[in-house]
Amino acid sequence: MTEICAPMQAQLVQCLVEPGDAVRQGQVLLVLEAMKMEHEVRADADARVLACLASEGELVSPGQPLLRLDMSDVSGGRQPQARSVTGPGTGPRADLRRLQARWALTDDAARPEAMARRHAAGMRSARENIADLCDDGSFIEYGALAVAAQSRRRSEEDLMANTPADGMVSGIGSVEASRWGPQASRTVVMAYDATVLAGTQGARNHQKTDRLLGIALAQQLPVVLFAEGGGGRPGDTDVPIVAGLHVPTFAAMARLSGQVPLVGIAAGRCFAGNAALLGCCDVIIATRGSNIGLGGPAMVEGGGLGVFRPEDIGPSPVQSANGVIDVLVPDEAAAVAVARQYLGYFRGRLPHAQVPDVMRLRELVPENRVRSYDSRQIMEGLVDVGSLLMLRGGFGAGIHTALARLDGRPVGLLANNPEHLGGAIDAPAADKAARFLQLCDAHGLPVISLVDTPGFMVGPESEVQAHVRHASRLFVVSAALRVPVFSVVLRKGYGLGAMGMSAGGFHATSFTVAWPSAEFGAMGLEGAVRLGYRKELEALPEGVQRETRFAELLREQVEKGSAERMAACLEIDAVIDPAHTRDWLIRGLQGCPESADLASHRFIDAW
Repeated sequence: MTEICAPMQAQLVQCLVEPGDAVRQGQVLLVLEAMKMEHEVRADADARVLACLASEGELVSPGQPLLRLDMSDVSGGRQPQARSVTGPGTGPRADLRRLQARWALTDDAARPEAMARRHAAGMRSARENIADLCDDGSFIEYGALAVAAQSRRRSEEDLMANTPADGMVSGIGSVEASRWGPQASRTVVMAYDATVLAGTQGARNHQKTDRLLGIALAQQLPVVLFAEGGGGRPGDTDVPIVAGLHVPTFAAMARLSGQVPLVGIAAGRCFAGNAALLGCCDVIIATRGSNIGLGGPAMVEGGGLGVFRPEDIGPSPVQSANGVIDVLVPDEAAAVAVARQYLGYFRGRLPHAQVPDVMRLRELVPENRVRSYDSRQIMEGLVDVGSLLMLRGGFGAGIHTALARLDGRPVGLLANNPEHLGGAIDAPAADKAARFLQLCDAHGLPVISLVDTPGFMVGPESEVQAHVRHASRLFVVSAALRVPVFSVVLRKGYGLGAMGMSAGGFHATSFTVAWPSAEFGAMGLEGAVRLGYRKELEALPEGVQRETRFAELLREQVEKGSAERMAACLEIDAVIDPAHTRDWLIRGLQGCPESADLASHRFIDAW
C-alpha cells in the first residue's frame, strides 16, 4: 500500500479516479491548481485505488496524502473513464491550425494576382529574391505576422490578406554556408515588398528594420537591403505620430557604415526613404530597369517642380554615370549573384586559386610610350581567375576600382585608365578612388595600386570643379589608412598624381615597384621640356629644327627618369619583370595581418 501526496501547496480541482479503479503507470490521477497553473499528478506504477483522501476544491499542503493505492492488487477493478487527448494521428490541435492558416497568408501563393502582375513586369517578389540569396532553409523571418498599422480604417481580414509583413520581409539567413561555414555566412536580409502598399515605409516595418539593424550591429552581421518602393506612409492610423521624423531607422543604418558590409540592391522604383537607406550602403547594385531618386513623382509635383513619370526620375543610365550605382546588372537574378560575390570578399581567404597566365603581362603595355591601352586587362592578368569585380565602372573613368583575390586573399585594386585623359586624375576619379580607399580600410582589405598617370588634371575647366579639394582627398584619406598599399608603376609616374595613387608618396607604401616601361618625373616630361627649355626652343626656327631639338631634350628626360635610375636613387624599391608582379604582391601580402586585424571600422563616405 502507498499514498500519493501533494507535491506543492495547491487546490485540488479534479480527481479523475474513484475507489476500486485500476490505474496504470503514468496515468493522470489528479489535477492541482497553483498560481493559475494546472499540474497533473500521475501514477508511479500499476495499482488499485483504495481511497480518496481529499475533496475537489480543497486546499492541500505539500506532502499531504491525496490518494491511497494498493500496488499488490492490480487485477480486475473498474477502468476509469478515458480522458480525451490529442495525440499522434489525430491532426493538429486548434491553436496550431490557426497559426498555420495565419502563416499561409504571408506566403506569395496567398496573393496570386499581385504575383502575376509582378512576374508580368519581369520582376521577382521580395521572398523570391531572398530565397535566391540565402541557402535553402536557412532564412528565419522576423516579424512575418505584422500588418499595416491601419486597423482603424481597415478590417483585420483585409490587413492580413493585403498587407503581409507590413511590406517588409526581414530576417537572418546564410549565404554560401558551404563555403564559409554556418557562423561566417550569417547575413541580415531586408526586402521591401513593392506589391504591398507600393513598398512604402510603415510604422511596423520601421520597427522591424530597426530590430534587424540592431542585431546586425550587435552581432556584426553584414546587411543586404532590397530597396524598392517609396518613403513614409501617411495612411497608418494606429500610431500617434505627426511626421515620424523621430524614427531611428536612418541613423541605425548609417551607424553600420564601416562596421559591417552593407549591400544595397535596387530594382524597379526606389524613391524617398527607400533611396535614403540605399544610399547608406557600401555598394549599390541596380538593375537596368531601376529608377532611384530622393523623391518620387508625387513629391516632385508636390514641391511645384513639375509633373514627371517615375521612369523620368533617376533612371539607371543617369545613376550609373554619376556614381550612385556601383554595379549595373540586367536583372534581379544577376543582382543577387553580384551580392553573393561581393559578400565573399569580406568572409576571408579561399584555399584554392586559379592562376592567370602572367606571361601576358609583358605585352599589355605598348612599347610606344604614348599609345593608350586598357589597364583593366592588367588587373585581370594579376588576380585570381574570375575574382575581379569592377565597382563604379560608369563613373570617374580616369581610375578603375575593383575587388578581387590574390592567391585566395581578398584585396582592393586601383588602376589609372590611360584611355581617359591619358590617365590624368580628374575630380570624379579622385572622389571615386578616395571613397574606394575608405571602403578597403574600413573592412581591412590591402590595396594594390597600378599607376600610369601624367598627374592630376589641370586647367581652368578642371578648377571650376573644385579640383583642389577633390584631389587632396586622396592624400587625406591615404594618410589615415591602416591597410597596406602596394604600388606598381606600369608606365607614367608623374607628379602629385602618382603620389596620390601611392598612398601619398612612393615611400608611404609597403613597397613601390616599377615595370621596365615606367618613366618618372616631377611633372609630365613633355611639359617639363617645354617649360624648362622654353628660351632655347623659342630661339630656334619653328618647324623641323625646333621639333628635332624638342625630341632630343625629351629623350634625355625620359632616360633620366627611367625606372632603373629611380631604383638606383632609391626613390622606388625595385624594377621588376611584369610577369613577376603577382609573385611580388603575394609575398608582400604574406607579411600583412588578416583583414579582421587590419579593419579600421571607420565609416565610409556615402559619396
